[in-house]
Amino acid sequence: MSAILDVRDVTVRFGGLVANERVSLSVRPGEIYAVIGPNGAGKTTLFNAITGIYEPSEGTVLFRGREVRRTWGPRQWAANAAVGALSAVLAVLALNATSLWQAAIVDRYAFGEPFPWGAALGSVPGVLRDAGPWLTWGAALAAGLVGCLAHAAIWRSQRRTPDLLARSGVARTFQNIRLFPEMNLVENVLVGMDRHFRSGFWTCLFRPPWFWRERESMRRRAFELLRFVDLGESAAELARSLPYGHQRRLEIARALATGPSLVLLDEPAAGMNPSESADLMRLIRRIRESGVTVILIEHDMKVVMGISDRVAVLQHGRKIAEGTPSQIQSDPACIAAYLGTEAPA
Repeated sequence: MSAILDVRDVTVRFGGLVANERVSLSVRPGEIYAVIGPNGAGKTTLFNAITGIYEPSEGTVLFRGREVRRTWGPRQWAANAAVGALSAVLAVLALNATSLWQAAIVDRYAFGEPFPWGAALGSVPGVLRDAGPWLTWGAALAAGLVGCLAHAAIWRSQRRTPDLLARSGVARTFQNIRLFPEMNLVENVLVGMDRHFRSGFWTCLFRPPWFWRERESMRRRAFELLRFVDLGESAAELARSLPYGHQRRLEIARALATGPSLVLLDEPAAGMNPSESADLMRLIRRIRESGVTVILIEHDMKVVMGISDRVAVLQHGRKIAEGTPSQIQSDPACIAAYLGTEAPA
């Protein structure tokens, strides 16, 4: 079975600090895959590299067999040309600002009379002609080239970003809860559905009938997701009023609202009591049964060993073991990593 996610020899460096070193993972569709390790092992950094928050220093991340990146197409060519043209115009106007001011305003504007827009604009070609080719065509060419190169460089730096991964079907939650505390539960879930809204600026401004139909459809879907995570009865409450464990569930519902085929959960059981952790395990199984593949970082070994199909262990940024929960529990390297003892050579 082909992998839904392939992490191949990913290395993430921050200056001289190596947070992940040649980490490779292969996650199959429909799997619950856990990543564990001591604090500082590089687990969240790996999640950030997978979801586009960090760009790996080395290695590749493949989702459904391909790298998810923006491609250079007709829109990019058009945008690049527009930026170059605008840069050229602004450069020429800036270099000839004094002459243009003199010809358009000082020589033509009379106090107390309407401003002569036609005459002022008509003076521009003459000023540029008199300035000579170097301050017109030369400046325009140089500025246009710089504008095109700058636009291309910015585009290149943003080829693999979290929004692009989300549109491709990858969602995540965070180690530190990132909800909108002053919004109610339904509104928080609707934020996750943003990529599914077809209504643009003008539709939202004039609100034709199809705007209200789409809005109602999205709200129904938000209520369904809240019921799915057992928060349906609290839909009208503010997010900040929820207990900690319920806030975790709300964040999972918002991630599912993006319509993912792969969801990454960063320490979803953190701060939960045993009863809440057991409910979370049932929820993760339901997510898998709904057709969504799950990767989780977790320190609660009862959760990890109770629901995971496979487990990978990180230590000091490297993967030291991978296997089924029973294999990991008996692996000497994993025992050494958690208990602080030396693993046998």
